[in-house]
Amino acid sequence: MIWNPAAECMTRAEREALQLARLRETAAWAAARVPFYRGLAGARLASLDDLPALPFTRKTDLREQYPFGLFAVPQAEVARVHASSGTKGKPTVVGYTAADLDVWREVMARAMTAAGARRGDPLQVAFGYGLFTGGLGFHDGAERIGMTVVPTSSGNTARQCLLLRDLRPAGLCATPSFALHIAETLADQGTAPADLGLRYGMYGAEPWTEGMRRALEQGLGCPAFDVYGLSEVTGPGVSGECEARDGLHLADDHFLPEIIDPATGEVLPPGREGELVLTTLSRRAMPVVRYRTGDLTALTFEPCRCGRTSARMARIKGRSDDMLIIKGVNVYPSEVEAALLDVEELVPHYQLVVDRRETLARLEIQVEPSAALLGRTGESLAGHPATEALRQRVAARLRTALGLGVEVTLVAPRTIPRSEGKAVRVIERS
Repeated sequence: MIWNPAAECMTRAEREALQLARLRETAAWAAARVPFYRGLAGARLASLDDLPALPFTRKTDLREQYPFGLFAVPQAEVARVHASSGTKGKPTVVGYTAADLDVWREVMARAMTAAGARRGDPLQVAFGYGLFTGGLGFHDGAERIGMTVVPTSSGNTARQCLLLRDLRPAGLCATPSFALHIAETLADQGTAPADLGLRYGMYGAEPWTEGMRRALEQGLGCPAFDVYGLSEVTGPGVSGECEARDGLHLADDHFLPEIIDPATGEVLPPGREGELVLTTLSRRAMPVVRYRTGDLTALTFEPCRCGRTSARMARIKGRSDDMLIIKGVNVYPSEVEAALLDVEELVPHYQLVVDRRETLARLEIQVEPSAALLGRTGESLAGHPATEALRQRVAARLRTALGLGVEVTLVAPRTIPRSEGKAVRVIERS
């Protein structure tokens, strides 16, 4: 099912004509109303090929313009404000007009319908509400579709499990790490996935791998779909997987995508992996031009077998600023996850501990063996041949995947903290 066939299935020529018209409008709107973008006045935009001539916008720019320096409308016209957590400095504050919120609901309805959401379906929203965009983004999109919203928010895992069993929603949306924690808790309580009746799960707000998809589908008994977004552009709904799950469909009539080399800024052709850059095409409260997301992916413009013709992006590999350099080797947490979750005897909970107290940084990867493995051995982790053999096998697998020897530590079950929001995968010691 397609939510808006006219928008999602237009021809490439129609799409590019619409994108160019909206790009010109956005550049003129931003130049006239936002001092930061005054340099866009008179920008030559004869075609979409002229987009790379415009300057980038970076997260540091948003912080330097904190709180309202990038707003293009008077505060009286701002219907809502969201903000980032500000864990790496001042939060990035974003504003929405009533029309912006309507666009957000539209693109969320598209992404959720692509994943299987239907009018009348109960949906348990286990994303956090508040300044974080996840909870309200899914909530509003669900109401636009005509779903029944169960706004549990994040946290309170016991209540999440109770309501999943008793209300039997058709869908669950959460961060993948929190959904995994819910699945693990349900299993501990003796609830089988088939007892829940879930038809689909929609997950986002942190990078996750195919291994995590398998774990979520096994733990909750339903297909897992990736939904992508970021508050600086709108929130969730920038893109999402359809039931073909062959890339995430971008709402590229509202968000114009590019892929660049993160080191040089050079625009890369379709299929090449690099940093995703987005330009808003319809946002009025806070337009952003060529925003460097920091997220690593690749684009394809080939039509999908589902019938949608929008650009598709590969699942996010990680963030450029999440990359670790260990002994001269680039390491992304998602690469570690992909290697670990292919090992049946491990559960999908892990942490990367980076020790920078010596001249060369040292990486330790802590991961838990499955309870089934320990149940078979009937003994503790320490010194047991089965777990030591597993540790060596995991270390060899990581050495092949990363091109780097790392220290692997198998820790006791439930040692690694479970997340009720975004998982903390990297611990730095310096």
